[in-house]
Amino acid sequence: MTTRTVDSLMIMKKIPLLNLISRPCSIGLACALLLAGCAVGPDYVRPKDVLPNAHTEEPLTLAAAPQGEVTQQFVAGRDIPAQWWELFHSEPLNNLITDSLKHNPTISAAQAALRQAQENKEAQVGAYFPTVSASYTPTRQKVTSDLATSAASGNYLYNLHTAQLSISYAPDVFGLNRRQVEGLQAQVDTQQYQLQAAYLTVTTNVATAAITEAALRAQLTALNDVLVIQKKTLESTLRQLALGQVGQLDVATQESAVANAQAAIAPIQKQLAQQRDLIKALAGRFPDDTSTPKFELDSLQLPAEIPLTLPSTLVEHRPDILAAEAQLHAASAQVGVAVANRLPNIALGVESYGSAAYSLSNLFKSSTVFWNLAGSITQPIFDGGTLKHRQGAAEAAYQQAEAQYRSTVISAFQNVADALQAIQADAFALQANKNAEAAAAKTYAIAQQQLALGDISPMALLTAQQNYQQAKVALAQAQANRYADTVALFQALGGGWWNTAK
Repeated sequence: MTTRTVDSLMIMKKIPLLNLISRPCSIGLACALLLAGCAVGPDYVRPKDVLPNAHTEEPLTLAAAPQGEVTQQFVAGRDIPAQWWELFHSEPLNNLITDSLKHNPTISAAQAALRQAQENKEAQVGAYFPTVSASYTPTRQKVTSDLATSAASGNYLYNLHTAQLSISYAPDVFGLNRRQVEGLQAQVDTQQYQLQAAYLTVTTNVATAAITEAALRAQLTALNDVLVIQKKTLESTLRQLALGQVGQLDVATQESAVANAQAAIAPIQKQLAQQRDLIKALAGRFPDDTSTPKFELDSLQLPAEIPLTLPSTLVEHRPDILAAEAQLHAASAQVGVAVANRLPNIALGVESYGSAAYSLSNLFKSSTVFWNLAGSITQPIFDGGTLKHRQGAAEAAYQQAEAQYRSTVISAFQNVADALQAIQADAFALQANKNAEAAAAKTYAIAQQQLALGDISPMALLTAQQNYQQAKVALAQAQANRYADTVALFQALGGGWWNTAK
């Protein structure tokens, strides 16, 4: 017998009206309440998946970072801190994420959805208990003198006071209500995990947006530096033109290079402005806000040690996996609801118990009391297969939810593997881009010296300039990729929300 069944018995025992029920009826009611401990349909069991022993096909090796850059390493088995963004050691980023969690509308919507699911579940819990309603109706009546009055006093004009109490109770014999509550509790769990997913999405989006802004600023700085150099080269070319060392074509070529450099800056400025708007929106602010901090790559510190939880714990932590499992649980409960709807429906109750008197002073006297006891059992016999097919639909929905759960698990492991592969590739890409940038800088410096000596043409210098510009921009992007992919790994592993209370 469940706790709620015991509570129901205690409540019914305290109602004096049940003394009106005969002993056989009392025994039948008690039996019905005892049966309420049973529930038809499947009991939910988590799917037993064969999980991988490693996140990737082959062990990952991170390349050593160039001088001045952080060398990262994976720490297998280490858990992710709840405030993982603090690993980047940026106070402005910490404050922005904290503020975003308070003011982002997505978080508020997820919190409201959770409260709604909780209220719906509690509303269904109320079906475990009897429903009691009371009414009081005072009336003043007059009957025609040609008819006999119904009043005992013989008066044709009289007052009538009626007080009535109605009690109804549907024992959960086959567990229909229990399965409904179970399904609604699963919906509560779903919303709880979706709230955690919303927290994770907001934090990672803010961190990624800040990193993207920093990368754009680094690219913008590189482009501006190259523009300054190209302007100086143009000045030098004009002096050489005055000395007769170069022709008008060389000057025009260098002027074109300056113009192209200026044109390359405009799109980056546009992206940077839009990125600022995105960051403000994620923080629940409007585009005209001036308090949002600005981010540079130098203000962020790349985590040297990257926590890497075990594959076996991923299904315990990813909010989307847990939400998918809760949906599977809800679908399982709906199968039980469909089965219970095909079984007899039992209703018991005191349809009416009250008193009617011509004066308030006589109300509730034994001679004025009236009552009516009733009970019913309804068994569906023929419905054209409606209930049968609804059960079939519920079973198909469960199979669909199970497939979606497995798909979510596979996608989660794919996300982790992709992030790990990206971080590994980033380490090699950073080294390559650092070497390319150093080589391009050296080539450009040599080209400048040769142009000053008249050994090369301005066109050759322009080629060196373009290569140097592309190398600086690529290096800034490679540096930003390491930050962004580290954030992506934290997100893929679940974000550490389960450590909030630790």
